[in-house]
Amino acid sequence: MDEVTEDKLKVPLLENAPSNAPQKPKKTRAQKAVKKTCKSTANLSNLLPTGSVLAFQILAPVLTHQGHCRSTTSKLMTLSLVSFCGLCSFLLCFTDSCRDSRGKVRYGVATFKGLWIIDTSVTIPPNELEKYKLSFIDLVHGFTSFLVFEAVALFDQNIVSCFYPNPSDELKDFLTALPVIIGTICSILFVVVPSKRHGIGFPLSRE
Repeated sequence: MDEVTEDKLKVPLLENAPSNAPQKPKKTRAQKAVKKTCKSTANLSNLLPTGSVLAFQILAPVLTHQGHCRSTTSKLMTLSLVSFCGLCSFLLCFTDSCRDSRGKVRYGVATFKGLWIIDTSVTIPPNELEKYKLSFIDLVHGFTSFLVFEAVALFDQNIVSCFYPNPSDELKDFLTALPVIIGTICSILFVVVPSKRHGIGFPLSRE
């Protein structure tokens, strides 16, 4: 084998690749907007009170006796369940997480002064906790999550049959349309103004 052939074999394969490889096409503003909207919609389920809904769907048939509330006590227990799960959906929006000096995730509650760590034995610099101050957007998300849960509760036939055993046609139309309207408005709000918190039951942040 001559020296020319040996030199050709020593050249890396990447150098032999054609220089006119197809480049990634640039996206227009409309395509970027559509992609961002789809991405936000895909993450919408992480912002909804899924944990409260799961607990509600398990306990609602039991407390309502499959939609046949036999007594006032049954109605009060069902109303307490709806109120408690809605309150949990509201309060979970004010929880957040951060990492300590060892890299472990610590959960806390957002306040007007900063993040209040649940595990009081952990020491985190005050300047880090101040980054998690409570804002007006948190109140909006909490109230929105509460409304979303109530919309889900109105979709449950056990709840509707318990409190409205013989609804009129107008009330049926109202109970059917109200959850859809609430869900649509709240979903748009979640997409337009997303939450940056990573609290209890939410995906963790990489930071």
